[in-house]
Amino acid sequence: MSRAMPTGTTMLKYDFIINALAAAGIVAVVAGAVGYFLVLRGQTFAGHALSHVGFAGATGAVLIGLSPFWGLVALTLLAGLAMGFLGERVSGRDVAIGMVLSLSLGLGLLFLHFYTSFAIQATGLLFGNVFGVDRAVVYTLGFIGLTCLIVLAVITRPLLFVTLQPELAEAKSVSPRLLSVLFMAVVALAVAEAAQIVGVLLVFTLMVGPAAAAQRLSSRLGLGVLLAVLLGLGEAWLGITLAYYTDWPVSFWITALSAAVYFASAAKGSLAAAA
Repeated sequence: MSRAMPTGTTMLKYDFIINALAAAGIVAVVAGAVGYFLVLRGQTFAGHALSHVGFAGATGAVLIGLSPFWGLVALTLLAGLAMGFLGERVSGRDVAIGMVLSLSLGLGLLFLHFYTSFAIQATGLLFGNVFGVDRAVVYTLGFIGLTCLIVLAVITRPLLFVTLQPELAEAKSVSPRLLSVLFMAVVALAVAEAAQIVGVLLVFTLMVGPAAAAQRLSSRLGLGVLLAVLLGLGEAWLGITLAYYTDWPVSFWITALSAAVYFASAAKGSLAAAA
């Protein structure tokens, strides 16, 4: 955090706190729901790579005089669509995806070299700056988030069919490629939103942590998605509260809470298996 927070006061009296809680709530709900299917499909690393692609998009947009947020959204969405179109050909190719991830981060740093006055804002992109979110950004995140949830709701059943029984789904004329494209587009938008809260380097925290913990706590789809959303909300809002009273970075608190919840769920699963 870049500002010292007054203690002994009600944090809800400040507009920037209200905006931060609203933005984090929207992003946590979307990240929890989308992340659940991302973990289920074994595509978490691809989701992580999308955030680095988005950093190159944001810095490149600034270089040509455009909004970094929309540059982030545009390039992340394009990369997500490309990954979805390639489908199974990118599955398991961690080395190739890792190289794309590294190249994207390198391009972002190159663009910063040509536009050094953007360096402070770039730090916000890398690690998040939820306290800098204004009301207009909250509305934008709400619109994008609602779009993601609607599309995810429409494709949930065929997506599960393709994920769990791909051969049977193909025999029933369900298009894996179309579903992959639609899903990765949703993932890309969710990643772009999450980057506004925790930054591109820590997107894994909100996109994967709550979802992975939820899948360890319940094998039921509906309950699992609900748990992922609730865990994400709790981590985001508690992280903001702790950051307000300690003056430590929000992203640190959210990451620490996400890790604690995940390891606690893993320990619970291990104890249950041993019993």
